[in-house]
Amino acid sequence: MNAPLPSATPPEQTVEGYRQGLGKRQIQMISVGGAIGTGLFLGAGSRLQAVGPSLAIVYLICGIFSFLMLRALGELVMYRPTSGSFVSYAQEFLGDKASYVAGALSFFSWAMTGIVDITAVALYMHFWGVFAVVPQWVMALMALLVITAMNLVGVKWFGEMEFWFSIIKVAALLAFLVVGTAILGLRVPVDGHTTGLGLITEHGGLFPHGMLPALVLIQGVVFAYYGIEMIGTAAGECQNVREVLPSAINNVIWRIMIFYVGTVTLLVLLLPWSAYQAGVSPFVTFFSRLGVPGVDSLMNMVVLTAALSSLNSGLYSTGRVLRALALNGTAPRYLAHMNRQAVPAAAILTTVAIYLVGVGLNYLLPAQIFEIVLNMASIGIVSTWCFIVFCQIKLRQAIRAGRIAPTGFAMPGAPVTAWLTIAFFISILGLMLFDYPTHLLHYGHSGTGRPAVCGLESRKPYPAQCCAANNPLG
Repeated sequence: MNAPLPSATPPEQTVEGYRQGLGKRQIQMISVGGAIGTGLFLGAGSRLQAVGPSLAIVYLICGIFSFLMLRALGELVMYRPTSGSFVSYAQEFLGDKASYVAGALSFFSWAMTGIVDITAVALYMHFWGVFAVVPQWVMALMALLVITAMNLVGVKWFGEMEFWFSIIKVAALLAFLVVGTAILGLRVPVDGHTTGLGLITEHGGLFPHGMLPALVLIQGVVFAYYGIEMIGTAAGECQNVREVLPSAINNVIWRIMIFYVGTVTLLVLLLPWSAYQAGVSPFVTFFSRLGVPGVDSLMNMVVLTAALSSLNSGLYSTGRVLRALALNGTAPRYLAHMNRQAVPAAAILTTVAIYLVGVGLNYLLPAQIFEIVLNMASIGIVSTWCFIVFCQIKLRQAIRAGRIAPTGFAMPGAPVTAWLTIAFFISILGLMLFDYPTHLLHYGHSGTGRPAVCGLESRKPYPAQCCAANNPLG
């Protein structure tokens, strides 16, 4: 099944027609940026308010299973790198129908989150008064045009944008970790509170509201890791993928430990968990208590970057997924068209057309309907992850039967860990199905009922459904 490349195929071009324009540094940063979204920068405030210090444990549990899913994908990629990613693997191991369902669900989830991201960009731009006079739809359209252009001119430009987006997000987190660790180590009081473990033990312990809220919150927190699977798609256009990919994937677990578990743990050691509020970035809360000026504006730039990164990744991923479906014969053939830069232009522009329709609908749909759409997108995300693990199980069965050679990058503990991961994801679907009333856990609002942008009330009464801070997928 590992067919050699045809001799007529240039070394920098894959058999699928893509160019291997992504280098090691870009793949490394894509793996980092894919695991860091607005859920941490904005959503952590409401989640700390809901479950207290146990949020670090919830992030850890969700992070472990998300990492296992990524290791399953890594084994598949090492077997056969492809820009079709799980759609291509589903066709090979599960059949055409499963491939179509996997691709359709992935496309739907990225399309829905893209509609949120494009509107969020406009909201974040309006935070600065100089842009307040520009209509929201104009800002959204400008952002979409720029991201679309970068995706159409070549994969190298996509990788370069994602590299710098990731740099900004990582730099913001590292700045907090350095400052916070120094303050904790020097025992400097923050807002009159003595830093340390006492802030946890004296305010209700790890589970101030009991274990049930933490258990229920898993269904919201797990989506903070949405996008880490994109590295499997990017691997199809990566140089020396079998050398670069293993380290990029293995480093994800350490980044989850540092950027999610470490950050949340540090937050509750610096201030009481009750100091953090829904709709307010916990980083803004912390730095504002230190008296640092302009932190709200800096954090707005960071979440703006996170929204642009998500929009960029969505266009990239949906373009490859739609083209893979077209090559499989389960989507219109025009979606397989590539431009001169070896980019699936037809598929990308099709996604853009949906984004444009979504922006228009954004103003017409009430908040309740929009939340339903996001929940449907969430179902697509979990289902996609399940398809990836099912494909790995089939791959491992073929390896044990001697039909496929070992990949050299086996999922640790499989098949036991594979089945445990699927059971975990199915339990997430079960929690969503019961529709536990967790709107406050997912959707952060300011006290006035208007969306909060980076810890301050928005300067205009924007519709709450448009704010990425309200997005459970972040």
